[in-house]
Amino acid sequence: MQAKDFLDALDDDVVVKAIADAEKRTSGEIRVFVTHKPVKDAVLAARQHFLELGMTKTEARNGVLIFFAPKSRSFAVIGDKGVHEKCGQHFWEHVTGKMTPLLKEGKFAEAVVLAVKEIGEVLAKEFPWKAGDRNELPNQVARDKDK
Repeated sequence: MQAKDFLDALDDDVVVKAIADAEKRTSGEIRVFVTHKPVKDAVLAARQHFLELGMTKTEARNGVLIFFAPKSRSFAVIGDKGVHEKCGQHFWEHVTGKMTPLLKEGKFAEAVVLAVKEIGEVLAKEFPWKAGDRNELPNQVARDKDK
């Protein structure tokens, strides 16, 4: 995953649409974050950005973050307490396992969309949309501010 290649191939409009489509059936929230900085531990960095993005503030604690650090050729998928309690570690491994071959092939946008769809399916099952639910977090791809 070369940083420039990843950033060039990541179509924000496609990702935002995939997130919006997935969130139509769930109260869960999905975000994508890309850092331009190298990281030593993608999961640890994802957890930090999860907090910084305010993702622990959803009512049902059902946010999921797909985190990319292209300079380090690493990524992570993590979820808040509510999702993790219902899905467990095996779910995160399942999603990252499906993403990895696409990322290795340079199909970056496809990997993100696949992950969003997989996560959306599970969130819809575990946290179905109910009348009055609102979009609690922005759908746009987030990036470092000091780029």
